[in-house]
Amino acid sequence: MSQSSGSRASRKAVSPKKPYADFPLSPHRSGMWQKKIRGKIHYFGRWGQLVDGVLTRVEGDGWKEALAQYKRVADDLHAGRTPRVRKDGELTVADLCNRFLTAKLRKVEAGELSTVLFADYRTITDLLTEAFGTGRPIDDLAADDFADLRARMAKKWGPVRLGNSITRVKSVFKFGYETGAMERPVRYGPEFVKPDKSVLRRHKAKMPVKMFEANEVRSLIDGTDVVKPDATIRAMILLGVNCGFGNTDCAELPTGAVNLNTGWIDFPRPKTGIARRCPLWPETVAALRTAFAERPKSKSPADAGRAFLTMRGTPFAEQTERGNKKDLVGVRFTTLIRALGLHRPRVGFYSLRHVFETIAGDSKDQVAVDIVMGHSDPSMASAYRERIDDVRLRAVADHVRAWVWPAAS
Repeated sequence: MSQSSGSRASRKAVSPKKPYADFPLSPHRSGMWQKKIRGKIHYFGRWGQLVDGVLTRVEGDGWKEALAQYKRVADDLHAGRTPRVRKDGELTVADLCNRFLTAKLRKVEAGELSTVLFADYRTITDLLTEAFGTGRPIDDLAADDFADLRARMAKKWGPVRLGNSITRVKSVFKFGYETGAMERPVRYGPEFVKPDKSVLRRHKAKMPVKMFEANEVRSLIDGTDVVKPDATIRAMILLGVNCGFGNTDCAELPTGAVNLNTGWIDFPRPKTGIARRCPLWPETVAALRTAFAERPKSKSPADAGRAFLTMRGTPFAEQTERGNKKDLVGVRFTTLIRALGLHRPRVGFYSLRHVFETIAGDSKDQVAVDIVMGHSDPSMASAYRERIDDVRLRAVADHVRAWVWPAAS
């Protein structure tokens, strides 16, 4: 009995400690490194071996080799998949995603792609590596993998974003095939498709209306005796209702695009690059003059040309190191509508763009509305249309202004 206790004691005595605090593996009494994953113990390399019947630690405890083994199969094991053995030079999901993002980043640096769209692409590549595993060979992907991916996306996002995300997933693999990184295109299977239009219609019917009424718009612009918007957010709100500007439009608007003397803004949409020309109301011009007078000095020379900056002299829309978007326009606006008692689900600053489109559409000049909104026109007429008279653009803006302030019309 005492010999047995001594044997266990000797085994326990040589057991190593973790090489660093968050090392993912732990020593097993058999001399192996181990980790419990999804209820099952898996072993990765040895920290000790029997020498003359005594368990003796190997040089360096073998933790580096064990960690390397673990990392090669970790994604598959945690996802409940049987680990795949990767061949040398085989393209993996992580390889493809990195190549895709590098190509998109070059477009961002060249001014050909917005940082907002790049952030969307980054979200998709993060999803792919999380769902399939970083080391998963591209050639190993099959229709059932994409069916599972779609189900995962459908639980996370509504049908509109689901459809857009499916398109972006396919763009990643299309990039791989067209650049020669993949020898053949992947087979998505019959399930990996965008939601049907009837699904989108039913979804929209159940959603709250993304709209502010005229009295609410006036409250946003003027505030109350207790709650007043500051000069910057007030100018942004007026741009939203007057020109259909969204969060990113305001955050990236350059001062050079604004002519307060003539009362016009010429500023392509940051997201699409589509040209846009907007006539300004007298109220919008006055609000912009005030906001520009109070504009803080930019913290970085690269932001000196932005029309709007935070009190710290930084942009209202920033990209984090992970490529995610930090939207301070939305944050500031939400704070305001909560204080005014106008907050409700799915209604935010971008709803002002819905306001402009909805009311401007009643002017019965959709072509002019599209020019102000920066919407593309796929019709044949657009291919032949070389310009549109400013009178039509001004009429659209005046129609919305008369809706906001009926007494002023």
